[in-house]
Amino acid sequence: MNRPGSTTREAATDPMSTESDWRAYGELDFSRILEAALQAFFEHGYHGTTTRDLARRSGLSVPGVYHYYPSKQDILFDLMNVIIDELLTRSRQALQDAAADPRSQFDALVESLLRFHMYRRTGATVSTAELRSLEPGNRERYVAKRDEQQRMLDQVILDGVREGIFHTPYPKDASRAIASLCVGVASWYRPDGSLPVEALLERYQQIARSIVETAP
Repeated sequence: MNRPGSTTREAATDPMSTESDWRAYGELDFSRILEAALQAFFEHGYHGTTTRDLARRSGLSVPGVYHYYPSKQDILFDLMNVIIDELLTRSRQALQDAAADPRSQFDALVESLLRFHMYRRTGATVSTAELRSLEPGNRERYVAKRDEQQRMLDQVILDGVREGIFHTPYPKDASRAIASLCVGVASWYRPDGSLPVEALLERYQQIARSIVETAP
C-alpha cells in the first residue's frame, strides 16, 4: 500500500516557476484524490464528505482510494500539509529575497501572506475550517508548521521594535492580529472584485504597517 506522502504527494507539484518567484501563482497539480478532497471539503466539509464521494469525484473506486490512503483522515492530513508547505516555502523565499532590514522583511512577508490567501483561498479556507477535524497527533504536527509561519512574522516585528523601526508596545499581539488579517482575506477575496490585486495589496500592507507602527 502506498502511504500518504509518497505517490500522491509527488503529484502536487511546486507551482513556482523558479526558486525566487514567490509572487507567481499557477494551478496546483494535485493528484486526483487530493483535488477531489479539496473541492469536496470546501463544498461540504470534512464530516459531510464520504470516501465514496471522493472516489466518485476522483474517478476511482473506493478500494482504489484506499490503495493510496488508509483513511479519509490521512487524505485530509496530506492535503493540509501540501497547503501549509507551499505557504512556508513562499514565506521563506520572500524573506530571503527581501533586504536585511526589518521593514523590508515585514513588507515582503505580509505581501506573501496576502497573495497566498488570495490565490490559494480554497485551500486556505479548508485548512482553517478543518483544523478541528484533524486527529490529535495530526493536529499537533500541522500546528507545529503553522506556528513556524507565525514565528517568522513574530521575529521580523520583534527585530523592528528592537531597532526602533516599529513602535507597537505589543509586538506578539500585533503579529497575531496581522496574521489574522491576512488569513481573513481568503473568506472574501474574489478575482473579479472591484479592487485590482496590486491596489488591494497596497491597502492591506498599509493597514498592517499601521498596526506595528502605532506608538504607545
